[in-house]
Amino acid sequence: IVGGYIGFYLPNIYVSNKVTKRQQSIKRAWPDALDLMLICVESGISLEAAMRRVADEIAEQSAELAEEMVLTTAELSFLPDRRQALENLGIRTQLDGVKNVVQALIQADRYGTPVAQALRVLAKEGRDERMNEAEKKAAALPPKLTVPMILFFLPVLVAVILGPAGIQVSDRF
Repeated sequence: IVGGYIGFYLPNIYVSNKVTKRQQSIKRAWPDALDLMLICVESGISLEAAMRRVADEIAEQSAELAEEMVLTTAELSFLPDRRQALENLGIRTQLDGVKNVVQALIQADRYGTPVAQALRVLAKEGRDERMNEAEKKAAALPPKLTVPMILFFLPVLVAVILGPAGIQVSDRF
């Protein structure tokens, strides 16, 4: 029964772990990729070429994001509808930041607005979101450190402060 239970739930746990790690890797590298894409688009490179260039550059930081960018580039060149290729990127990653960029790129393509302007705003939002997450982690650190401080540092501190006084008191008696 235990083997059946483990065999039934272990693949689900494994897959959800892999999905979470992949999404975290993509989410961590996404603002940098948007900045690189913005630079490429502002220099006059097409969106497909910019994605290909960003995939090459971001591969060291996040191989998962580079893989998604290469796949999206391939879909952009093969699918007749650019909108579908961009939506597939959002569907595959299941990240809100990526979905927002995809929607902005679709709207920029549909209405003819500058892609660089949309990328600039979204890259700033991505950087701000990453900074907010770092600030949340930093704010959560002091409560987490309270118990280890009490357990490990306080006894040592008391021994260092009261040790010499205890030795002097024992010498007097």
